[in-house]
Amino acid sequence: MQLRALGRRCGTGSATVLGDIAQGTTAWSARSWKDVLTHLGQDGDVTELTLGFRVPGTVLDYAARLLPHVAPELERPRSLRPGPGALDVRRVPDPMAAAVGAAREALARPGSVGLIVADAAADAHAAALRAAGVEHELLGPESDGAARLLVIPATLAKGLEYDHVIVAEPAAIAAAEARGLARLYVVLTRAVTSLTILHRDDLPAELAS
Repeated sequence: MQLRALGRRCGTGSATVLGDIAQGTTAWSARSWKDVLTHLGQDGDVTELTLGFRVPGTVLDYAARLLPHVAPELERPRSLRPGPGALDVRRVPDPMAAAVGAAREALARPGSVGLIVADAAADAHAAALRAAGVEHELLGPESDGAARLLVIPATLAKGLEYDHVIVAEPAAIAAAEARGLARLYVVLTRAVTSLTILHRDDLPAELAS
């Protein structure tokens, strides 16, 4: 309905519509640009932008493993920055304790740090950081997001970016909602410099392939 309302307002003019189909996380999100044009009631040209610079190449390649499952019509994106060493995937016995250690490692480097977890685990991760004496902020309605280290519920990660991103238990993020793999794609592409993935449970099969 939103697209149809926009289409009526553009009935005698033109519009440029930008977005990333792969980041559609709601049940009603468009699955293809053809669907978008249909709802707009317009014919148009679709130009797919596949070259980026924000996310390091090794991180983008890893996240792109999810694309055949969340947006099969899209081409695989490429990054201008190869990003050797930017991706670190660790299987750990205790992801929460490992997240505290990874946060300390990230804080020893320049830049912002985002610890992204399933919404249901955000409070527990914040408590673990607090118990370890690691200064942080839990992102939410009452926070200003000014702390250097933020604990971020996965559903709040869209549109954000951090120099160093730590993701704890990707499988829990993917399993938390119907479009969980799309949510995980969003989460994995928030990193500007480095991405550390911590997991005890098996990674989603779509990501591990």
